[in-house]
Amino acid sequence: MRILPAICLLAGFASPVFAQAPAPTNRSEATHFRAADLHAALAKLPTDRPATSVRVFTLDPYNVGVEQRQPLTQGAASHADRAELFYVIDGSGTMVTGGTIADGKLNGVNTQGTTISGGTRLEFAKGDFIMVPSGVPHQFVDLKSAVQVMSLYLPNAAK
Repeated sequence: MRILPAICLLAGFASPVFAQAPAPTNRSEATHFRAADLHAALAKLPTDRPATSVRVFTLDPYNVGVEQRQPLTQGAASHADRAELFYVIDGSGTMVTGGTIADGKLNGVNTQGTTISGGTRLEFAKGDFIMVPSGVPHQFVDLKSAVQVMSLYLPNAAK
């Protein structure tokens, strides 16, 4: 189970809210993001918006960030060029995956909208992982309190 230690090192969406975030990672050495840095970053995220995020670090082509989702209406999205791995740092709720973004609008390689029609409801809690494949719509729903997640974008393999 090598993924858990790797995710723990990464743990902690890309925004300048957290000024102490490390610069893009140097490929000649490891990057260490401490738990205390993670909690400081999360504490600085605004709570008056449905979702806020901050990039923790980047090792091109991978981007790692932390997000705080409030129990407010969340948007739906799908990413044509990458999968997304979520690790739930704190909180619980439901994510809808699959189906169709009913009012989806293309924004580059992303489709964004307000709701998913159809799909599968996945209940999640602190410590869970959710892997959303490339092109699959996903949306956080039914959040009873703030949820904090680590997100890791995994680009599609070159063909």
